[in-house]
Amino acid sequence: KDADALDAERKAGKLRGPLHGIPVLLKDNIDALPMVNSAGSLALADHKPKADAFLVSKLREAGAVILGKTNLSEWANFRSTRSSSGWSGRGGQTKNPYALDRSPCGSSAGTGSAIAANLASVGIGTETDGSILCPSAVAGLVGIKPTVGLVSRSGIIPISESQDTAGPMTRSVADAAALLTAIAAADEADAATKERAADAAIDYTTHLKADALKGARIGVVRKLTGYQPDTDAAFERAIAAMKAAGATVVDAEIPTLGQWDKDEYEVLLYEFKDGLNRYLASSGAPYPSLDALIAFNKANAATSMPFFAQEIFEQANAKGPLTEPAYIAARDKARRLAGPQGIDAALKAQQLDALVAPAMSPAWPTDPVNADH
Repeated sequence: KDADALDAERKAGKLRGPLHGIPVLLKDNIDALPMVNSAGSLALADHKPKADAFLVSKLREAGAVILGKTNLSEWANFRSTRSSSGWSGRGGQTKNPYALDRSPCGSSAGTGSAIAANLASVGIGTETDGSILCPSAVAGLVGIKPTVGLVSRSGIIPISESQDTAGPMTRSVADAAALLTAIAAADEADAATKERAADAAIDYTTHLKADALKGARIGVVRKLTGYQPDTDAAFERAIAAMKAAGATVVDAEIPTLGQWDKDEYEVLLYEFKDGLNRYLASSGAPYPSLDALIAFNKANAATSMPFFAQEIFEQANAKGPLTEPAYIAARDKARRLAGPQGIDAALKAQQLDALVAPAMSPAWPTDPVNADH
């Protein structure tokens, strides 16, 4: 019905923009009427939210057809320390369309596989820490994790208030630019986007220029290479292409690389409990808290936990409120080490426009017993 209505608009001379009539798939942690939003969990298999997520309403305004939902690593891969990417209790194991025995990576596994397999034109994933970039990499897609605050998180099942964002997963840079333009907007219900209202009005398609790298200074983070020879070879070809397009490419270092990992994980545990409890309560979910979800998984272990447990759920549930000194100290330290003393320092040291590094290794064999390699 949506597609028919949009076709009728087009015939009548009304064109909403480049997404008019374009089918879009959404990761199954994004609220969209009248569909279930489950995060892949059997506990939420009948959970139908009350309203569209803000970004879904922006997609509809732009003329997109919401075709359906895609499987994900259950709870966006924040349930167990030894999970298999792309597996959920509700959806089973997502496969990589290029090699069915290989991992699709995650947590936006289904969106990556579906768009690579041409099941829709474009897709939306979400990322806290690699969940758009990794599945895009192993499926040969363009994935963008926007700056937090560019795209609203309202109506998305959360992990981290300070790191979560939704973003495009597409087969071309042009598609990614058009999709990001449609979903980047200020949302009164998301404090991060309210602060960035001016940035949200950019039409990214106007920046699709063949000579865009001319005069750019790009820093190569060499410490993030050397893990796999085929990846390194592809990376060197990409560097050569940047140089051929007019960029100056130099080696660069992030001085604090790896030093924020422990503090970042602490922040995620605290923010997951706080954010998830708020989402569950406000959306009328059948299980109103992280505590209730843990109990559900224990009671339904044969179907909910056939391969791996819920260690991360239990670690997060043991955390207190976001007013605790341990949370505040970890948040401030991680932000300082990754930002001003990390990426920002690397950019400033050599007046760089961007840093580049390989996104991921080639896809590994799916292994539910030993988990991700």
